[in-house]
Amino acid sequence: MRSTAGGRTVLPYPRTRLLMVDGGQMALRKHTIHGLVEFDITRAREAIRSHKEQTGETISFTAFFLACIGKAIDQNRHLHAYRSWRNQLVIYDEVDVNTLFEVEVEGKKTIRPHILRGVNRKTLRTLHDEIRAFQQGHAASQEARFIDWFVRLPGFVRRGFLWFLFKRPDLIKELYGTVLVSSVGMFGEGGGWGIPAPNHTLQITLGGIARRPAFFEGRIEAREFLSVTISFDHDIVDGAPAARFTQRLKELVEAAAGLEDERQPHEAI
Repeated sequence: MRSTAGGRTVLPYPRTRLLMVDGGQMALRKHTIHGLVEFDITRAREAIRSHKEQTGETISFTAFFLACIGKAIDQNRHLHAYRSWRNQLVIYDEVDVNTLFEVEVEGKKTIRPHILRGVNRKTLRTLHDEIRAFQQGHAASQEARFIDWFVRLPGFVRRGFLWFLFKRPDLIKELYGTVLVSSVGMFGEGGGWGIPAPNHTLQITLGGIARRPAFFEGRIEAREFLSVTISFDHDIVDGAPAARFTQRLKELVEAAAGLEDERQPHEAI
C-alpha cells in the first residue's frame, strides 16, 4: 500500500526485486572476470535501416546479436560449461540464452527473463519471431509463472534452492539457461558499459551506442560502436579461450552475420 506522510513516500518493495537480491548474493561467491570491449555495429545498423526502408519491417537487433552469440559459442562450447557437484564439467551442445526484456506488468514497466532454446541452431528470423511472441504474451510464459511462485517463498528457502540449483547443471539449463544476455543501453543514449553481478558461466551485457570518428578502410569516417561487457566465471574459463570467443563474436557482429539473409519482406513486427 502506498502512503505519503512527513515529506516522504513509502511504497511496498516489489516481490520481483527479490530475484536480484538473491542473485547478487550468489554472485559474490563466483570469481568473475569482465572484459570491456567495443563492437563496430555500423554495418549491422545500416542493414537494419535499409531493410526497414525497403520492407517497412524493423529487424530486431537483439535477435541479430543472439544469433551471433549462438554461432560464436558453437565454436567455443567450453564458454557455457558448468561444474557439477561431482566436480565434473558439463558442456552442452545447445546454447540456451536467458535474455532480459522490459515489459509491462499491471501497468508498470518491469524486467522479465525469457529463455531462447538452442540459439546456435536457429536463424535470426526464428529468434526474432520468438522474441516478439514473448513480448506480446509474456504474462502466460513459463518464466512468468516460475517467478510468481518463486518470489513468494521465504528468503532462506529461495537461497537454498539456488545453491542446490547451481550444483546441478541440468537444472541450470532448464530453469536459467546456459548464458545470460542483458542490456543497459536500452535505457539511455550514448556509450558506456554495465558491470553485472553474474551467476552464469558467461554473461554478456550490452551497453550504450556511441557515434564517433574512426579509422576505417584507410579513411576517417563516423562509425557506431556498441559497448559490450563480457563476463566469465574464471573457475571454468581461462583468459585465452575467453579472448578467442570475444574475437569471434566481434567478427560476426561487425560482419552483420545473418542480416544479409533478411531480404524478403515479412509481416511487420
